[in-house]
Amino acid sequence: MSQTTLTAPVAAAPSRLSDARWRGLTLALVLNVTFVAFEALAIATVMPLVAADLGGLELYGWVFSAFLLADLVGIVVAGEMADRFGPAVPFAAGLALFAAGLLVGGLAPSMPVLVAARAVQGFGAGTIPAVAYVVIGRTYPDALRPRMFAVLATAWVVPGIAGPALAAVVAQQLSWRSVFLGLLPLVLVAGGFALRQLRRMVPQAGRASRHVVPDALAVAGGAALFLGGLQSLHPLLTPALIAAGLVLGVPAFLRLVPEGTLRAMGPLQAAVLARGFLTFAFFAADVYVPLTITVLRGEGIVLSGIALTAGTVAWTSGAWIQERVVLRVGVMPLVRNGFVLLAAGILGMVVVLVALVPAWIAIVAWGVAGLGIGMAYSSISLTVLRHAPSGSEGATASAMQLSDALGTALGTGIGAVAVAIAVSSFGTPFDGVAIADVLAAASAVAGVVVAGRLRA
Repeated sequence: MSQTTLTAPVAAAPSRLSDARWRGLTLALVLNVTFVAFEALAIATVMPLVAADLGGLELYGWVFSAFLLADLVGIVVAGEMADRFGPAVPFAAGLALFAAGLLVGGLAPSMPVLVAARAVQGFGAGTIPAVAYVVIGRTYPDALRPRMFAVLATAWVVPGIAGPALAAVVAQQLSWRSVFLGLLPLVLVAGGFALRQLRRMVPQAGRASRHVVPDALAVAGGAALFLGGLQSLHPLLTPALIAAGLVLGVPAFLRLVPEGTLRAMGPLQAAVLARGFLTFAFFAADVYVPLTITVLRGEGIVLSGIALTAGTVAWTSGAWIQERVVLRVGVMPLVRNGFVLLAAGILGMVVVLVALVPAWIAIVAWGVAGLGIGMAYSSISLTVLRHAPSGSEGATASAMQLSDALGTALGTGIGAVAVAIAVSSFGTPFDGVAIADVLAAASAVAGVVVAGRLRA
């Protein structure tokens, strides 16, 4: 397959992703999404064992926060590099960092070393979605993009069902370190195959550097200061850290996203903003689904696992719904209805907090929420790629993923503060979980409003 084949305009859309022109790229992207999904779910599963072995429980949350904040920087840097040098360069660098982070994490003698390893790994992980969006935006015709996003969503199903159980078995039979180290062969095989495909793509001529690294670091640092201030609960330190975080992070964020994003000035800006509301809403509530079922309702982890699996499978179903209808009905109705379903599912989890309501309602509620985000998530991605300026697909997609990552970080972080305050004040997380769910629902309602700007 020549470079010209991959970068030249397509005269007629092929009928299937299995067409010879797309087969290798499609398989490469699916394999890499699969290994990212396995890694995320496996590490989350074994972290209690890691904390028990290494100690440093106070750093437990930073194992995830370090990954997420570094991932944010990696997304922005990789998108810019992909526009300037082609996708193979940032992908190769990110793959090496991701593998190095796994290796150091698997051998970590202490929790601080593990946190550092997760930061390295997160920076590498950020290159994978950034490169994927560049590839889809430049090589797949518009008619095939909805199906491609649905296929990538499907790549999470098997890891979502088998990943946690497999990681638990490996950790119990061998050790938690075997989970980290055992992921390395999968990363190298899938990454190596993808790199061979990506090397055939050429960079866009005339792309000028925007020097995004300082801004990306400022956004990550600002988010860390903001969340650290919320978590400190100190009368003087909290407002100082929050103010510093806003001053450092907000101007940098505005430089990295399309002008007018906070005002949803056009369909591109509205899509970037909507992505942040979407991930805030879903993940602010998602992290407390197990806590609601097991701790607050006293049910077993089996019911909790079924509820999370329902959300994962429904997310995939929503992605396939958009694949079937988006070219006929347009993006706006799918995104708007997706936000409505997400809000309904989150409010369903609030209802589950009431003791008189059967706990199994959580399965239905989180399935509805998963269906909603599945319909909206891929539709927003289509809008961004459709309106991305030629030659700037990487930077534009990175802006969307920056909003995505910030929504996740702020949603989970603010919810964690609410739960921590509730525990310290009342000895139970009940009120904190309720507040986190209500904030998540409010974000989904805001998303319904922003979705109306996609009509243009």
